[in-house]
Amino acid sequence: MVTSAPAHAAVSVREVGLRDGLQSIARTMPTARKIEWLRALHAAGVREAEVGSFVPARLLPQLADTAEVVAFARTLPGLVTSVLVPNLRGAQAALDSGADAMLLPLSASHAHSVANLRKTPDEVVAEIGRIRALRDASGSKCLIEVGISTAFGCTLQGLVDEAEVVRLVRAALDAGAERVGLADTVGYADPLQVARLFERCFAVAGDRLACGHFHDTRGLGLANVYAAWQAGVRRFDACLGGIGGCPHAPGASGNVATEDLAYLFASMGVPTGLDFDALIALRGRLAGWLDGEPLHGHVWRAGLPKTLRGQARA
Repeated sequence: MVTSAPAHAAVSVREVGLRDGLQSIARTMPTARKIEWLRALHAAGVREAEVGSFVPARLLPQLADTAEVVAFARTLPGLVTSVLVPNLRGAQAALDSGADAMLLPLSASHAHSVANLRKTPDEVVAEIGRIRALRDASGSKCLIEVGISTAFGCTLQGLVDEAEVVRLVRAALDAGAERVGLADTVGYADPLQVARLFERCFAVAGDRLACGHFHDTRGLGLANVYAAWQAGVRRFDACLGGIGGCPHAPGASGNVATEDLAYLFASMGVPTGLDFDALIALRGRLAGWLDGEPLHGHVWRAGLPKTLRGQARA
């Protein structure tokens, strides 16, 4: 087992509901409501959030106000604000917005890459190089992170060769990415696979392999988080209420629920800085805002066990 950090080192959680969650929901949430959501996340201890995506408004009208949300996010003390960008034009918008980081999707599945971005994986790698050049020329300090999507399997292609994932991790870093993460976009991963692939990628990327992104489609989301944590990952994506999904994974549920992730680590004595009571209260508000949309997760039903009560902040 590869361990890149002490077992009880703090875990960092990036809340991605405002992007990955909302892009999977047809309705458009008002900007003022998004700001209210973001303010409450910050009050609950969230210190990194993916708040939107710079894609054409005709494709994702839900995220057309990303620049406005970024502008508000930048007023929250200590909050690292990231946005998803699919191409060079999106990267320029991210730089213009003043976001702290941009996340570039790179699919390990050739079929998913073409369906999602209309580019092959290697064409996306070339775009990463151009985005790095643009960022450097601008003088911006906006961090470039690449998320390797469908790293554990694909609904379109099926099996994804682990060697291809490792190759793309290396290629993304060589092209100019400063961090990479592995994503189980369609909920195919199992814990042994997660441990094995993260260990192989740590051997290539070291501490630049900096995130795990897991969906709970088949009930293994937290088990996969734990496997990645054992392999040395100390930063994870999560969505309040487990919202989200993938347009190429029919029936898929969302990301692991932020409140469940916080509970997992609190139960093991691993700090996250997240406040359970505040998260659960916010989840209730979110259920009202998204009335009729399915929310997921477990800890909100049963609450904290007696052994953890009184420890609201994990």
